Amino acid sequence: MIQQITAPLREDVRLLGNLLGETLKQHAGQDLFNQVEQIRALAKGARDGQIEAEKQLEQLFLGLKDEEILPLTRAFSHFLNFANIAEQYNVVRGRRQAEFDEQAPSPNPLPHLFEKFKTQQINEQQLFQQLCDLKIELVLTAHPTEVSRRTLIQKYDDITDCLSQLDQQKLTPRERQQTLATLKQLISSAWQTDEIRQHRPTPVDEAKWGFATIEQTLWNAVPKFVRELNELTQQHCEQSLPLTVAPIRFASWMGGDRDGNPNVTHKITQEVLWLSRWQAADLYLRDIENLRWELSIQHCSDELAEALGEPHPEPYREYLRETRERLKATRYCLGQRLQGLEADDRNIIRHKDELLQPLLLCYRSLVDSNLAEIANGQLLDFIYRVNCFGIELLKLDIRQESGRHRQAISAITEYLGLGNFESWTEQARQNFLIQELQSKRPLLPKYLNEPEGSLIQHPDVLEVFATMRTLAEQPPESLGAYIISMAEYPSDVLAVLLLQKEAGIQQP
Repeated sequence: MIQQITAPLREDVRLLGNLLGETLKQHAGQDLFNQVEQIRALAKGARDGQIEAEKQLEQLFLGLKDEEILPLTRAFSHFLNFANIAEQYNVVRGRRQAEFDEQAPSPNPLPHLFEKFKTQQINEQQLFQQLCDLKIELVLTAHPTEVSRRTLIQKYDDITDCLSQLDQQKLTPRERQQTLATLKQLISSAWQTDEIRQHRPTPVDEAKWGFATIEQTLWNAVPKFVRELNELTQQHCEQSLPLTVAPIRFASWMGGDRDGNPNVTHKITQEVLWLSRWQAADLYLRDIENLRWELSIQHCSDELAEALGEPHPEPYREYLRETRERLKATRYCLGQRLQGLEADDRNIIRHKDELLQPLLLCYRSLVDSNLAEIANGQLLDFIYRVNCFGIELLKLDIRQESGRHRQAISAITEYLGLGNFESWTEQARQNFLIQELQSKRPLLPKYLNEPEGSLIQHPDVLEVFATMRTLAEQPPESLGAYIISMAEYPSDVLAVLLLQKEAGIQQP
């Protein structure tokens, strides 16, 4: 859908373009600025059907020197990025304006969706149950065309914030001037920043990009979305969503997608899983510190008082102290592991409920104490985050090509003296795999005494075994789907199930 160009959008694009022009003159020279303006004028003429302008534009490009191409490309690339920022912010502006004017069409799809349910005469209870059962999983993945560096993405977010500030009617002239100065600084800084990564990102770097996306955007966006969904549910179903509902979750392929990427090994997967849990503990620690600061309340329910054990003037702060300390222990333990050091893991948080249950008890206590407005503040946002992000922040999907699994099973059958699995018929493969899946004994001894040249000692086979053992050591909540690329037969799925069973994975 092409967004209609509104006057505010046009003004924002013009403002960002003018500031970019000033930056070009100051840091790249008047000649580049003149070239950019000439190309823009000729392109506009060509778009309007002026044949002469089109010919002049073609001649200009043909006459460019090699050293002139990169600065021009960068200038127009920045302009298009800034235009995209303005367009994206204009969607936000439209949503805000729609809240002031009920007659204006809202770009927010949720209210329209609920109205559609109403016109389709969907039963309230049926709709409510479907909303409670809603499970949407969005997967973050590193794409080879994703070239925007985190450094620039942060600057783009700050530019959006400046556009939002300029939209405020209560800015004083001095405040407006300061915001424009900040905007110019950001654009100048973006121009001075190399857009292209000098080194190919590692799988861990890619995973950190995903964590940054959560911290900068999704951490605040998810509670807002669930609140809005709950408000519409109350309006149309006359019920509130359960506090444990998780309509949206996030998964990631970064650090788990080993298909075609030899850099993703079991060690990388383990590092990313630890890093993900460390990041989650770090973010929750910030939240719980803010929450304990807010909950300086004296009154609590009998349930909370009983859980606390003995009276305390600030029961909520005292009750959440243990959860805070366990989050600290979790973050410290995972930090030590990431450095290759041993750490005491006796007090760490291993499951989502260990974090969620104390928060739910505080919520019930506040509601019972006639303090629902406090319960529905930071505490509710915290609960929504735990439901969505769990203790792992992102579920890690594991992706491997089916041929690797067949090779690993072939190594096992050859070791057992049964021949080469890959040469068998599909029916023979299935019969063997099903029989072994039902068997209570292990397939292989703990230690393999085979020469290095044997298939079972092949590095690719050993890596498949090591990956499965690594997955077996993880909290089940940390793992998402196991994706088998290039799967052709039922045996391709059964092979993965058998490899997982052999590694001791309890929940395939």
